[in-house]
Amino acid sequence: MSMRVLIIGGTRFIGPHVVKQLMVRGYEITLFNRGKSVAAAGALPLPADIHVIHGDRRALSTELQAKLRAAEPEVVIDLVCVTERDAASVLDVFAPVARRYVLVSSCDVYRAYGILIGKEEGEPALEPTPLTEDSPVRRRLYPYRGEEARAADDPQRILDDYDKIPSERLVLHHAQLEGVVLRLPMVYGPGDYQHRLHSYLTQMDGGAEEIVLARSLAAWRDCRGYVADVAQGIVLAAVLDEAAGRVYNIAEEDSGTQKEWVERIAHAAGWGGALKEVDEGELPAEERPDFNTAQHLTVDSRRIRTELGYCETAAPEEALHAAVEWERVRG
Repeated sequence: MSMRVLIIGGTRFIGPHVVKQLMVRGYEITLFNRGKSVAAAGALPLPADIHVIHGDRRALSTELQAKLRAAEPEVVIDLVCVTERDAASVLDVFAPVARRYVLVSSCDVYRAYGILIGKEEGEPALEPTPLTEDSPVRRRLYPYRGEEARAADDPQRILDDYDKIPSERLVLHHAQLEGVVLRLPMVYGPGDYQHRLHSYLTQMDGGAEEIVLARSLAAWRDCRGYVADVAQGIVLAAVLDEAAGRVYNIAEEDSGTQKEWVERIAHAAGWGGALKEVDEGELPAEERPDFNTAQHLTVDSRRIRTELGYCETAAPEEALHAAVEWERVRG
């Protein structure tokens, strides 16, 4: 009998790639989601006959819990956990039937990210990079919570409670389930609903002869990963025994500086203009970096490479070309 995997979410961006790679391996897949998200035009489609359970994880009726348990998943992959309540609401539902719970987290759990956005104080003033899975996490929780709570009808209200750190702790310390935590980088590729290439690509396709970068931003280093490669890391962590109880960073080995990232976009887009570096004071206030560029956010992904055999399957040039072409034709 093939392994049964239940994916919470699964309809947008990374999810369809995870589904495809699991199905290629012969696993039986069930999706659990609200049925409200639609994949972006041109993104990887889901199989038409895939088994889906519709429902809200934040309103689990007795009937819905019974349906989820009846799927008898051996592994649960949670792609859309936003708050601690999100994790808590479903962990105990699956504990009687599942063996492993894979939480898709983020590199924003690290203290370095808190420094980056100006929410961490104290020493050290900057965290050394690349960050390993053992690097300090943020001391201050809820990075997007302001001095006053957002209004109940504010579409961004959920950000007041956003934080992956409490969810990671719940998953890793659950008494009955094997917990696995995956800390994702900035993910790019077809279907990216955050349109991370958009600001640069519109300038290039708009005929700009040069793109201006603050010197500090040009030298800043982030962590990135192509959507299909990131999905592969999620699948390996879901199905391999070695992953039980582990935390993994998933990212390219070296994403380079922001200037190098823009140069890669330019190459993929066929843009022949120039990049110009200037001091921040030469830029209008709205064009200056709004984060602490002295704090890099590169991560060390050797653990998942060594323990699970993770490696990129898409050539870097092909990956970025696919991302550029999707961004150009998105609906």
